[in-house]
Amino acid sequence: MNRLVVGTEVIVVRGNDKGKRGKVAKLLADKNRVVVEGVNTVKRHLKATPQRGGGILQVEAPLPVSHVMPVDPETGKPTRVRVKVEGDKKQRIAKSGAVLAVAKES
Repeated sequence: MNRLVVGTEVIVVRGNDKGKRGKVAKLLADKNRVVVEGVNTVKRHLKATPQRGGGILQVEAPLPVSHVMPVDPETGKPTRVRVKVEGDKKQRIAKSGAVLAVAKES
């Protein structure tokens, strides 16, 4: 079970965006990277094509998974995650004992 899932609120703990918060938008498990909304934005220069115009876009670039930590819902601070097994179900638990909510996919 991963400590991060799409929709988890995280804090960046290393790098230029240290201290920023955001939700996980995408997990790139094969590369051990994560895309966080509003964090690590870079400018992409796009050439114009017949289907769309060109221009400069700001997009979120992936961060290493080790540079982010989930936010404890009770304290609002970064936390480590442990897994609690009840029967055949697994839950992600913060240091304070709070359950880290799983985002509903729509």
